[in-house]
Amino acid sequence: MQDTHIALAHGNGGRFMQELIQELFARHLANPDLDTRTDAATLPPLPEGDVMVSTDGFTVQPLEFPGGNIGSLAAHGTINDLAVAGADPKYFTLNCFIEEGLEVALLDRAIGALGASAAAAGVRVVAGDTKVVRRGEGGGIYLATTGIGIRPVGVDLGLDRIREGDRIIVSGPVGDHGIAVMLAREQFGLRGDLHSDAASVLPLTRAVRALEGIRFMRDPTRGGLATVAHEIHKSTGLAVRLQGPSIPIRDPVQSVCDMLGYDPLYLACEGRVVAVADPAASGHILEAWRSLAEGSEAVDIGEVAEGRHAVTMVTDIGGERILEELEDDPLPRIC
Repeated sequence: MQDTHIALAHGNGGRFMQELIQELFARHLANPDLDTRTDAATLPPLPEGDVMVSTDGFTVQPLEFPGGNIGSLAAHGTINDLAVAGADPKYFTLNCFIEEGLEVALLDRAIGALGASAAAAGVRVVAGDTKVVRRGEGGGIYLATTGIGIRPVGVDLGLDRIREGDRIIVSGPVGDHGIAVMLAREQFGLRGDLHSDAASVLPLTRAVRALEGIRFMRDPTRGGLATVAHEIHKSTGLAVRLQGPSIPIRDPVQSVCDMLGYDPLYLACEGRVVAVADPAASGHILEAWRSLAEGSEAVDIGEVAEGRHAVTMVTDIGGERILEELEDDPLPRIC
């Protein structure tokens, strides 16, 4: 492909669009199931299990940030939504909305990262669509994905399975992604070497999804850990009581939050899992996760219980703080 920047002609269905699809998208996403000449994909027979489908959209500024870019973010986000449901991701579809004037080299890096991240998880991109919008009508690239996965027989996870007395475990420090992206914007004159936690959580979910006593898993993306806690409360009618001193937060994340007035419990994570399990299973989850590089900092952070308030957190000095439900986004869209 000779062009260095995207033009409207790359989205008009003609020669330039075909060159873009064949020489950039197909090069990174090529596999036996991807036929760029058809309007519908035929998937091979699927192994026995529940078919799970998830769909999502991705927008982030800047498009590249320490630890990833919009392409890897989209792949991991789709993989993770299926993984926390107990499924093995198998197939993606990809819709790409490109703004006129975008550097082709940047698009190449983003789609390359998406393809590599999908391949690493054993996922094939089997269909897609490309649109180009006029300069000033987009954020460089918007990506929309649909993921299809298979949940093995016997795996049963859901909010409806949560019971009073269950424990809450998080697989690692929270808030890394939100602060890493914010620092990459350099909006406040702050810089740092913090990297996003964006990654596949499939190793974490596969390690524990079949354990007896595990109830539910969720990746705490938009709205962070506190929003997952409120989701549990709304679905069960039970209170969530978090132990503040136990919640893993990296020092640079806490420092930036202290300076700018953010709360790390509401910031997005893109490579963490929150699990709910009965007390007996919680220890097995911690053991399994801590044996993996992705979960080496896993911690039991609280419980589901009867209570007057929806979500509370025990503070360092032993008091209780009410965690209200998120209303305004603490940061511009980052996932």
